[in-house]
Amino acid sequence: MHRNLGLKHINGTQWKVGKDQIKFPNRVSDNFVPYFSGMCKKSEQLTPEQKRLAISVRPSLIEYLSYTLNFLGVLVGPCSDYQDYVDFIEGRHISKRLKQHSQTCNGQNGYDKTPDLSPLNAVCRKLLVCCGCMLFFLTVTRSLPITYNVNPQFVSTAPFLTRLTYAFFSIQAARPKFYFAWTLADAVNNAAGYGFSGIDENGKPSWELICNLNIVGIETATSFKTFIDNWNIRTGIWLKTVCYDRAPKHRLALTFLLSALWHGVYPGYYFTFITAIPITMAARAIRKSVRHHFLGSSGLKLGYDILTWAATQLAICYTVMPFLLLAVESTMTYYRSMYFHIHIISILAVIALNWKHKPREPAATTKTFSSASSFSSPSSDQCQLSVRGVLT
Repeated sequence: MHRNLGLKHINGTQWKVGKDQIKFPNRVSDNFVPYFSGMCKKSEQLTPEQKRLAISVRPSLIEYLSYTLNFLGVLVGPCSDYQDYVDFIEGRHISKRLKQHSQTCNGQNGYDKTPDLSPLNAVCRKLLVCCGCMLFFLTVTRSLPITYNVNPQFVSTAPFLTRLTYAFFSIQAARPKFYFAWTLADAVNNAAGYGFSGIDENGKPSWELICNLNIVGIETATSFKTFIDNWNIRTGIWLKTVCYDRAPKHRLALTFLLSALWHGVYPGYYFTFITAIPITMAARAIRKSVRHHFLGSSGLKLGYDILTWAATQLAICYTVMPFLLLAVESTMTYYRSMYFHIHIISILAVIALNWKHKPREPAATTKTFSSASSFSSPSSDQCQLSVRGVLT
C-alpha cells in the first residue's frame, strides 16, 4: 500500500487513490481497537470515552465492509468512530444525540421542541468555505510556490529575513487546498445526513461530529498543541486512541513516528514528524515556565498571545516544509538556508528548562537534620502521650 502510494503520489497524479488507501488503516484500527476494548478488557479498565466506543458484539462481515469501504469518505475521509457510523446507518444517531441534550428539548426526545435539524445550512456554509478556498488557491497559492523556498538563486542571494518571510507566506498560502478537501468531505457526509453532533450552547443544531479542521483555531493558534488539535482533527483522535493513550512510555515520540509511517514513505514526512518532537517538548516546557508571568494584566496577556502566535506560526512553517517538499535534498537545502535555528532553539530550551525544573538532591546538612528528627520523633511522641495522660 505504501509503495503504491509512493509511486502514484510522487508527482501528484492519481491523488484520490493514494489518499483513500491511507485512510483504510484508520478504519481497520478504528474497528479493531474498540472491539479489543469491548471484548478483551474489563469495564473498570476503560475510560468513559472508551466505554462509549467499545464494541461488545463482533460485527458481521457486511457491517465491517460497510464501515471500512464507506463511500462517503472515499476522497479524503474523514475518519469516524464505528459506533457513530452504526448509529447513523441504523437511523438512531440524531435521537441518540438529542437525548444527551434533553434540556434543550424540554424533557422530550422528539423533534417538536427542537430547532430545524436539517443539515442544509451546514452544507451550504461549508460549500461557501470551499469556494473561498478554491478561489484563494487559484489566485494566491499559485503565485507563492513552495519549491521557490529551495530555489538555488533565491537561497544564495536573498537575506535570511526575506527567506523566512517567504517561507511563512508560502506555507500560509498552501493551507487552503487542505481546507478545501477536508471541508468538502465534511459537507458530503453532512449532505448524506451524517455528522450531527447535538445541540450547541445557543440551542442550534451542530453538524461537526466528523469535522476535520477548525480554520479559525488554526489561524489563531498560540501554541503548537493548539494548532495540532485543530488540524486533521479526526486523524489526531485516531492517533491518540490507538497509540498515545496506549503506549507505556515515550508516547509523544511513538505517536509522531506512527503518524509519519501512516502518511507514507517519503523522507519529508519523517523529517516533519521527527522535528515536531523537540518542538512540542520545548513548547510545553516554555509554557510551563513562562506563561504564568504574563497573566497579571490584560496588556501583558495580549503581548504574550501575539508573541506566541508568531512563534507558533513560524515553528509550524519550519516543521511542515519538508512535508510539502518530500525529498531529502530539498529538505536539507531548506534547513541549511534556515541554519537549523528551530532545531537548535528547541533542543536548547528542552535541556535548559528541564534542568531548571529537575528536583535536586537534598544537601548533607538537610539529610543529617532529617535523620536527627527521625530519631527524636519517638521520644517526642511519647512526651505528647504522657502530657495528654496528665491532662486527662
